[in-house]
Amino acid sequence: MDENFLLDTATAQDLYHNHAAKMPIIDYHCHLIPEMVANDHKFKSITELWLGGDHYKWRAMRTNGVEERYCTGKDTTDWEKFEKWAETVPYTFRNPLYHWTHLELKTAFGIEKQLSPKTAREIFDECNEKLNQPGYTARGFMRRYNVETVCTTDDPVDDLHNHIEYARNKAKDDPRMIPAWRPDKAMNIEKPEYADYVNQLGEVAGVTINNFKDMMDALQKRHDFFHAQGSRLSDHGIEEFYDEPYTDSQIETIFEKAMRKQALSNLEIRQYKHCFLKLCAEMDNDAGWTQQFHYGAIRDNNTLMYNKLGADTGFDSIGEFTTAKAMSHFLNELNMEGKLTRTILYTLNPCANEVIATMLGNFQDGSCPGKIQFGSGWWFNDQLDGMERQMNALSVLGLLSRFVGMLTDSRSFLSYPRHEYFRRLLCNLIGNDVERGLIPDDKESLYRMVEDISYNNAKNYFKF
Repeated sequence: MDENFLLDTATAQDLYHNHAAKMPIIDYHCHLIPEMVANDHKFKSITELWLGGDHYKWRAMRTNGVEERYCTGKDTTDWEKFEKWAETVPYTFRNPLYHWTHLELKTAFGIEKQLSPKTAREIFDECNEKLNQPGYTARGFMRRYNVETVCTTDDPVDDLHNHIEYARNKAKDDPRMIPAWRPDKAMNIEKPEYADYVNQLGEVAGVTINNFKDMMDALQKRHDFFHAQGSRLSDHGIEEFYDEPYTDSQIETIFEKAMRKQALSNLEIRQYKHCFLKLCAEMDNDAGWTQQFHYGAIRDNNTLMYNKLGADTGFDSIGEFTTAKAMSHFLNELNMEGKLTRTILYTLNPCANEVIATMLGNFQDGSCPGKIQFGSGWWFNDQLDGMERQMNALSVLGLLSRFVGMLTDSRSFLSYPRHEYFRRLLCNLIGNDVERGLIPDDKESLYRMVEDISYNNAKNYFKF
């Protein structure tokens, strides 16, 4: 992992070192804990910083035969968990975790040794020693990686007090932290906790919710509140897109059944989600926001472990859904009504890369460059092969030059090297094309392209 890691040609090296690398980071989708940013959290150890909440590492450790108590248990020490991760790392060759692990050690701590059982104690101690020094805090890492703006993922019932406090007190060189709206709990009508959530939403919004219209009124109030705190971005985690026809009276009946905790049919659930997402999309359009749709995951596959640990603990996988027509119908419905705002589409299944890349062109309207975006390689795809496949599909079927680039989608303050990883791959793709004679060696255009994809396109697109 020298300075030219992943950069095969002189052109790629020039594009990365002199242009992409210097651009600030706009991390427009992540799962950082806002309280940690607001309080400039000081980490007690590298284990808390690196392994706490990292289900990517937990999956690898379990696959390597590591007992669950060393992943998520409370009866093991930080050193014991770190030691088990160090034992796993040599088995992660060709898994992106190997590259990420060593990029993070190098860029955050200046450590260039390979992590293994032989080096584990030395690296553990060196990292912990540095974590006691100034600058090795939540905000310190963000400054180190030149993060300009970060968008967290927040539920409509959140009071956003950490965002408000941070905006009021942050230092001049600290990044902006902006809330992003994630109303999945109000959409997931099939969940047993749905009715309790709706009641909580009503209390927070100051609305007595007796019907579906009342609930949407409560969401609108919260949407307005998020807007006042700088939010300009929503996100929806969906299995697939929905286009089942419905009437207002049907939706009210479905809502009433859910609030009484009665069972719903699959059709009723899909009708409700179609209606809900459409109204949310209209809300975003009216406010001038960007909407994001992450689709294609089968979540919480392991019921036994879900009951023990809850969601987002490493038991999700790529799903296979026939959703192209429903996606088209959903976007077309909004477009026909003049309610289709800027939209980013992410798929977890790379088999749908070309589907999305062709869908974009159906709804570009010239109002802004790249109004409908193909989101970067997401989750299981934010690695070398997955990101290259996403960019190749976008290049062939759309305009890579107008791409808004990378995000971390992470809960870790050490995940920013994913932006570096992405930028190196981007520059390598373009540099290789130049040296093969596939695109011209037009320095001005090439420099602009990599700087735009790394930073400028996102800055212009989101209008934070």
